[in-house]
Amino acid sequence: MKFSKTIFTLFLLAIFTISCSGDDGTDGVDGAAGAANVIYSAWVNAPIAVAEIIDGTSGMSTSINAPELSADILSKGTILVYVSFGVGTYTVPYTSTAGGNANTITAISSLQKIKLFRFRHDQGGTVGLPVSLSWRYILIPGGVAATAKTAKPDYSKMSYEEVCARFNIQP
Repeated sequence: MKFSKTIFTLFLLAIFTISCSGDDGTDGVDGAAGAANVIYSAWVNAPIAVAEIIDGTSGMSTSINAPELSADILSKGTILVYVSFGVGTYTVPYTSTAGGNANTITAISSLQKIKLFRFRHDQGGTVGLPVSLSWRYILIPGGVAATAKTAKPDYSKMSYEEVCARFNIQP
């Protein structure tokens, strides 16, 4: 009887160890689980920016098309936008001192479009959005309720290279 309890205990321990292992396929080494659902654009240039006031803030805006940006992704997913201007790739929102003044480029997502908006922090004028800037978006659909074990990482805090590696995207 004692022998069978020991075997039973070892059996339970083995099952527990296997079911609780950290390797659940979501670590990104071979591409994250669900990476096939991730949508990303080619690098694109946006049209000439125009002056616009958004929520009382003056700035310059332009838009890029994102035909896959659905209502479902807007409400449940993650939308990442990147800007590249030759010396690196940066996550939007991106703050700099271009033109000698602190300014921020931000993205405002809507159905099938992403508006790019640049504003000066001191509201003393505008800083352009040159057509030479390149833009890319990555859309990560939602749909699975997060738990403590499966909570998705904060992709906005990851570098562009880390996000590309996680989803097996060619930078």
